[in-house]
Amino acid sequence: MSRAYSDIAFTPAVRAMQTRMGSRANYAPLDQTDDRGDRLGPRETGFIGARDSFYQATVGETGGPYVQYRGGPAGFLKVLDGKTLGYADFRGNMQYISVGNLTNNDRISIILMDYPNRVRLKILGRVRMVGLDEEPALIARLESPHYRARVQRGVVISVEGYDWNCPQHITPRFTEAEVSAATAPLRDEIARLKARLGQPGATKPPAAQADLPPSLGKGPLSLVIAGVRQLTPRVRAYELRSLDGNGVPAVRAGAHIDVPVRLASGTLSTRRYSISSNPQRRDAYEIAVLREEAGSGGSAAVHADFRLGLTVHCGMPGNDFPLHDDARPAVLIAGGIGITPIKAMAQQLRAEGRNVALHYSVRSRNEAAYLDALARELGHALHVYSADQKQRVDMTALMARAAPDSLFYVCGPARLIDAVRAAAMAAGVEQERVHSERFLAPPAPTTNRAVTVTLKRSGRRVAVTADQSILDAVEAAGIEAPAGCRGGSCGTCAVKVLAGEPEHRDTALSDIERVQAAMMCICVSRANSAELTLDL
Repeated sequence: MSRAYSDIAFTPAVRAMQTRMGSRANYAPLDQTDDRGDRLGPRETGFIGARDSFYQATVGETGGPYVQYRGGPAGFLKVLDGKTLGYADFRGNMQYISVGNLTNNDRISIILMDYPNRVRLKILGRVRMVGLDEEPALIARLESPHYRARVQRGVVISVEGYDWNCPQHITPRFTEAEVSAATAPLRDEIARLKARLGQPGATKPPAAQADLPPSLGKGPLSLVIAGVRQLTPRVRAYELRSLDGNGVPAVRAGAHIDVPVRLASGTLSTRRYSISSNPQRRDAYEIAVLREEAGSGGSAAVHADFRLGLTVHCGMPGNDFPLHDDARPAVLIAGGIGITPIKAMAQQLRAEGRNVALHYSVRSRNEAAYLDALARELGHALHVYSADQKQRVDMTALMARAAPDSLFYVCGPARLIDAVRAAAMAAGVEQERVHSERFLAPPAPTTNRAVTVTLKRSGRRVAVTADQSILDAVEAAGIEAPAGCRGGSCGTCAVKVLAGEPEHRDTALSDIERVQAAMMCICVSRANSAELTLDL
């Protein structure tokens, strides 16, 4: 341990406790040592550069601590010099707790872990946050070229002290790559045994099982399809459980998950679906998928390929549509398959004893997913409007009946969301109290035209037809690209434009991200120029 670290961490109360517990004599020499330990050396630089995650602690205005996990590719936390660290702050769930804390108190503590070797490094420092348009050269230095996460700001840490901790009580853990390397000989042996089974006279699996791939996708969260239910003639629910049976990561209502799909063209892609199961569940997630014949093929692929026992390697859950945490009433509005996040919200609100009303617009009751379950749980708090019975929501009356401090959550077609926002504006309801999640970006004002896209990193040129999105064309060409909602509302697919003029059609990027950072969402946005060059 260094003197700089002890000067900061060993407060009078800590020193008094050390004296009481008999350990003060072990640390007293640090008060006289000339080794300040406030400058990172080769050992610290190498250790930091090999890490793909760390934990950071900040302090809120109430004095309460907040610990957050930060992850990315190995080396995303960069040593800028012996006294300075920095990292690109990727977009998360938009709670902004750490960012908010640091605007009031710039102190930070981080812990970096090497679980296989049972080593940890603790660093204390102070933070300076840098906007995308403030120091472009610094932001470019902090970015990880091969990691396509959306950067919101730069975080620069002035190191004030560090400490290498002892290894006791650290449980060894291993990454997928480390496990893969260790088990490579075993997998080779399994492959040899399978090859032997393929010889004449060997027993082969039934054709139906042989046709089913054992797993699908490349995401970090491996789940198995443990249940399939037909909710309506066009909506099917899938239960996703962990492979080890130890449950799934906890989520709050409004969460989503990206699942892999194999399109009819053979392209491996992903589709984002709301987690519709009760957030109180810890054993599994459920998603409900509407088969859309006129869609891009993702829902049809899910209905065709998702079967019991299939392992799907999904993205980690995220949440761009979170509920408020206080006691204010909630008015939930859903249209069609938009019920999926709204159902989870209703169940969470009920479980927490909060005031909730749900307004559910459907084509017909026969096509209303989860209707029976919601009727049982909500009773008179559920209001159903069936188009085949000429029933429609009176948005003006709905706003008038709602409590003055109500918050509104709406999910469904764009016309429903627009109607809710217009009625709220007419009723004098602040737009900040209206939260929405769109399936697709608002309709584009112009007709699509073909464009040729040059992918700088892969050196490929891809022709995008008028009826393709740039993202679909890139994937069809065999190039992996980040993707999320595929409707222009999440920003996951945003990439940097190196040449050409994009035509922005998303609702996710800010003006700064579009102009200064030169980003575009390739799932919905097009081009005003005949060609684009992208950082892919």
